Amino acid sequence: MLVLLPPSEGKAPSGRGAPLKPESLSLPGLAAAREAVLTELVELCAGDEDKAREVLGLSEGLRGEVAKNAELRTAGARPAGEIYTGVLYDALGLASLDASAKRRAARSLLVFSGLWGAVRVTDRIPSYRCSMGVKLPGLGALGAHWRTPMASVLPEAAGDGLVLDLRSAAYAAAWKPKGEVAGRTASVRVLHAPTRKVVSHFNKATKGRMVRSLLTAGAAPKGPAELVEVLRDLGYVVEAQAPAKAGQAWSLDVLVTEVH
Repeated sequence: MLVLLPPSEGKAPSGRGAPLKPESLSLPGLAAAREAVLTELVELCAGDEDKAREVLGLSEGLRGEVAKNAELRTAGARPAGEIYTGVLYDALGLASLDASAKRRAARSLLVFSGLWGAVRVTDRIPSYRCSMGVKLPGLGALGAHWRTPMASVLPEAAGDGLVLDLRSAAYAAAWKPKGEVAGRTASVRVLHAPTRKVVSHFNKATKGRMVRSLLTAGAAPKGPAELVEVLRDLGYVVEAQAPAKAGQAWSLDVLVTEVH
């Protein structure tokens, strides 16, 4: 099972670990695309601070993020699972998983990123600020920048198992499963059952808890239909829609009655 996650906008500090070693990151087929984004981002943020804030869509209160990006090559690096914070990652609680669940997380979780493309939670990265919606002056829109390398790398990463897609729309734009891979992909929404609406906070929290439940249970569903049954056994209320034709993903709605 491969679980596709969005990153968090806010991130933990880099800390004092050894600096980034780009060659050590998972999915080496993304290396050239990563280097292109990293180079332009560092140069942008080391120059005109106001221009960098405008490009990155940062408020005055986030001015310090520009200086942080300028030092990405020398800043300390920590496992991505420690860098990403926020509602989804708080609910997932990687640090409190038992050893077996942590090993499953290392194998199955893939976090999408405007800067790195996608990383495993064990990959060591510095704290940064660069969303997938950014349009860099040289490279252009990052979602488009990542599509070509992702198209060749991600199908291999998916292997022949289930792909559980929990990404937000901006990050889903970087890679859309196609063909046979799409047929074993389940794209998940979390809906407030009484209103049938997506609400951001409990959408993220529920997705985090759902991944934690799967990791803790040691569940290994082989496809979307089996995933539905596993989630129901774990206590989730799930409505599933199989694809209307080949080459499309399954759509799963997880219904939640309480907003928390």
